Amino acid sequence: MSRLPPFFALRALEAAARHQSYSGAAGELSVTHGAVSQQIRRLEDELCAKLFERRGNAMIPTPQALELACQVGASLDILRNAVADFAAAAERDPLVVSLDPQFANRWFAARVPRLTADPAGAHLEIRVEERRADFVTDGADMGVRYGLGVWPQVQAVRLFQETLYPVCSAAFAAAHPIRQPADLLGVTLLRQRHQLWGPWLATFGLQAPEPPGMIFDDSILLLEAAAQGLGVALARSTLVEQDLTFGRLVRPLSETVASNWGFYVVWRADSRKLRRIYALRDWLLAEVSKVSPANPYQITG
Repeated sequence: MSRLPPFFALRALEAAARHQSYSGAAGELSVTHGAVSQQIRRLEDELCAKLFERRGNAMIPTPQALELACQVGASLDILRNAVADFAAAAERDPLVVSLDPQFANRWFAARVPRLTADPAGAHLEIRVEERRADFVTDGADMGVRYGLGVWPQVQAVRLFQETLYPVCSAAFAAAHPIRQPADLLGVTLLRQRHQLWGPWLATFGLQAPEPPGMIFDDSILLLEAAAQGLGVALARSTLVEQDLTFGRLVRPLSETVASNWGFYVVWRADSRKLRRIYALRDWLLAEVSKVSPANPYQITG
């Protein structure tokens, strides 16, 4: 015959021949006695041959059925070994992680020493790249993306509830007293192309056109301009952490506005490395949940 019988029917034959019992086969395969009996009858019809003979309580395979059952058993062993090798490769191969450059440089890099000491950090390949990994053709297994959290064909878990707030250098804050949001209208405001001041100011009842002057396409360059004393920048909380900690930037106001955008851990649900993906995801979430000390450089007015 050119067509193979159903796979489950062959498994039922192999188990029944080994146990010499339909009930024993049913218990091993987690099905009913009737289901095994039905599969054997179906196989007998397809092969046009009697496969078992009852002798008391035992079901004895015919010589031909026993030979076929042995071949099926050997084939199952080959399949089990192939699956085991595939699973082992998922543990042996590096877990390839694609990171947004801003996330990598401003948040992730400072935590690499802790990650290397954790089982979740074992055998990683870290790629810092502007492009969006597709997890299919590029070899990446998981990543961290910035956006609204909705991308086709991937799972996504948000790492941060990102907030936006003004920052500037300590010298700029000393020279330009800023005690309430309205005071921002009297100083130089630095702009990022995709993160304008208007919506932030409107939250506090301030209606003002976007300020004139230099526009930055990169958030890190925007923060650097603020650190150089060129004005006040609207900072994303996840990117400004180190600058605040080391005093390169200060917060002249305590007011914040939640952003709809944020960093997300993303991966494909059908990845063969899910165990390791979940371990690294959970490590990242645990790092995010740690309480940071209050910024000692914040100016409270």
